[in-house]
This record gives sequence, C-alpha cells and structure tokens, in this order.
Amino acid sequence: MNTQGERKVVLVTRRTRLEELVARYHTLAQARFYIEHLDADFSDYVRENAAYAHSLQVAVEVLQAWGRYQVVDRSYLPNFMFAADDIVVALGQDGLVANTMKYLDGQPLIGVNPEPSRWDGVLLPFEAKDLQGVLDDVARDRRPTKAVTMAQARLSDGQTLRAVNDLFIGPRTHTSALYDITLGEQRESQSSSGVIVSTGLGSTAWIKSVVTGSLGIAQALRPGRPMEYQAEPWDTDRLTFAVREPFPTKTSKAELVFGTVTHKQELRIRSRMPDHGVIFSDGMEADYLRFTAGIEAIITLAPVSGRLAV
Repeated sequence: MNTQGERKVVLVTRRTRLEELVARYHTLAQARFYIEHLDADFSDYVRENAAYAHSLQVAVEVLQAWGRYQVVDRSYLPNFMFAADDIVVALGQDGLVANTMKYLDGQPLIGVNPEPSRWDGVLLPFEAKDLQGVLDDVARDRRPTKAVTMAQARLSDGQTLRAVNDLFIGPRTHTSALYDITLGEQRESQSSSGVIVSTGLGSTAWIKSVVTGSLGIAQALRPGRPMEYQAEPWDTDRLTFAVREPFPTKTSKAELVFGTVTHKQELRIRSRMPDHGVIFSDGMEADYLRFTAGIEAIITLAPVSGRLAV
C-alpha cells in the first residue's frame, strides 16, 4: 500500500490573464494602461490573479507537507517526463486538465478549481483545501476515477499526438485543406476548412457547434423534420469526426463528411497541402504536428484512457 510521500505529486499550473499581460507588456502599469484603454475592468484581472495565487499557495503548502512534489508550468508539458507512479494535479480551468491529461499514460489526475465562483469546472471537482484528503485517497487507491477516452493521431513519419477533447486536421490559416480521406471502404479526395475528430468528452464542445450548425441548415432547407444532437459519454468506445465546410469540385467530393472511428475502424487522412497543413489537439495551436503533402495521419482511439479523480 502506498503511504504519504512515497509517490511524487506533479502540480501543473498556468499563467493567469494578468501574468500573460505583464509578460507581454513588461510591467504591471503598462498592462493596466492597455486594459483600461479598452474600457475593460482591470480590477477583475487583479481579483482573478489574487484568487489563483491564494489557491496555489494553499496547494503548495499541502505538497510541502506531503513530501516529494514538483511544480510544472503547462508550457513545459510537451517535453515533460511523468513517472509511472506520479500523481498529477492540475490547478486551473477545464482546459488545463485536458491539456495535461493527453500527456499522461494512465496516471491519476486531480482537477483543482482555483476560483469556484468564476469557473464552473466540469473537470474540476475539488478545491485547494480538499487536496490533502484527495491525495491520501488516491495514493491508497481509495478514490474512484472516471475513465476518459482519448483520440490519437499517428503520422506516417512516426510522430503522434493525443487529444482529450478533439483533434483538428487542416490548414494553419484560413485557406482550404486538401487531403484524401479513407474510412473503411469509403475513400475520396476533399477540399474543406478541416476535419474535427471528437472524443466523448469533447462531444459537447467544438464538434457540437459544427453538427448543430449543419442540422440548423438542414432543417431550414427541409423544415418540419425534428433534429437533435446527442453528446457521447466520456468513456465511449468510439470517436466522432465531422468535415467542416466541405466544398465539392471537379476533383473533390463531399460525401464522406461524418462518421465514427472505433477499435475496428480507423480513419486515414493523407495530406495534399504543400506547406500549411497542421494537426493540433484540444485548442493548443502552438503544440502541433506538421501535416504536409504526402504525410498520412491514422486516427484511432488512444491506447490508454485518462483517469480523472472524482
């Protein structure tokens, strides 16, 4: 049985909006001038920063009493090596939990809400004051965890990228994505603004807006037919993909625009974009894979699931 301090805790943090502004404009005074020049409430930035700093202080005090711990800013996650028995804590918004989970290989993840009055926190069931008890439970395998299915893109050059919410496959800028798409026996060349591949957790996010818009258009064209979008459970055993704004031409089709990926059926996409194709996940555009002409992406369910403490 694991006891307190035997397992290292990795605390993942993020910059607040105020810290981002100070990093950009170099001083607090310059940051204030920029925000107030836009007639925005600078005091809200200050309150958010103070609340986060307080929660961070409480969390660190818990970890100091715990024993082995390490604090990591989320910008270092793509190159950070987690140990197999680490316990991971994400202090931030839901997006930080998702951005952290995709770099884990089954380690338990604890989402901590730094300011419950500000953030709803679907993935943040705990506050900093709860951390001691939750860590004790996780270390002794007494805390239940919720499985979260992840997606994975594997490129023909060996690179891989996971997603907790969704993968975006398409152009880096507002241009057309050119590619060949294959699902089972179906294959066609397409031109679109990109492909979204969603997990169950992400089924209430980006892909919901894509599908809802499509259903609204279809209903306007064919009124009287009730249409409804249903989200998937977090641990669903399939992914859902949708092609954004497919554009049929003499050389491109628009029939294979929606479907599912399962353990038995992968999705393959081969780029025909000379230099502007990318794949990124969970809205993190800075952490992307280059997806240029000739490279094939194989989209599957990830071999491991996320473990979110609840």
